[in-house]
Amino acid sequence: MEVVESRLRPDLEEQAEASFRARWPEFIFHDAVSNAHIGQVGEHFGTFDLWVVDDGRVVAGGWGVPLAWDGTLDDLPEGYDGALVRSLAGREAGPPADTLCIMAAAVASDASRKGLAGSVLTALRDKAREAGLSRVICPVRPTLKASYPLVPMARFARWRRDDGTAVDPWVRTHERLGAEILGPARRSMVITGSVADWEAWTGMVFPESDRYVVPDALSPVEIDTDADLGTYVEENLWMRHA
Repeated sequence: MEVVESRLRPDLEEQAEASFRARWPEFIFHDAVSNAHIGQVGEHFGTFDLWVVDDGRVVAGGWGVPLAWDGTLDDLPEGYDGALVRSLAGREAGPPADTLCIMAAAVASDASRKGLAGSVLTALRDKAREAGLSRVICPVRPTLKASYPLVPMARFARWRRDDGTAVDPWVRTHERLGAEILGPARRSMVITGSVADWEAWTGMVFPESDRYVVPDALSPVEIDTDADLGTYVEENLWMRHA
């Protein structure tokens, strides 16, 4: 296996997109902030967009953006959306970037349980070090949180197994690499759409206004049928790597 910058293997882009898209729910791809800015990431921050390639096949990947962060909880971005906006705005003005924010990492469904997620996170941390960035943070999307959408992230993050490790396997992966929990990213992503949009994205029906638990969402979706609007505010978990 080899770790490569995605921009150096454009021949694998279509394969990688098809493989990784299935790892997230459809509604995640309708975040207006992300969609407005994501095109600039590859242009400006391609160094931090990595794939793990095994015999010509992309089996894992991850990406991040550099941004300025003073190391305090109060100065953390609101989450995924906030980190993306801050990183791109920082290219034009403000203090120089000193932190890598790992935005996402994924492993192909048939290549799980091989330690590849840890390899991607380690490779991104190495890239941060090579770039002279002194900190690494991540708005983690815990794997099991969708099974407990009514539980606040702060409580969920405290749940531990008998051996003292995190109940959530994705949080556990980060902690095994030396990461620590900083606290919830309460408005990490905000996704809105019409009632019809949400029905298409989730395969459910929403006949009246209410809060609904939908598949793969970390918290309920607020449906307002009078306004024809569904709003989902995703709470993630800020973690900092050593």
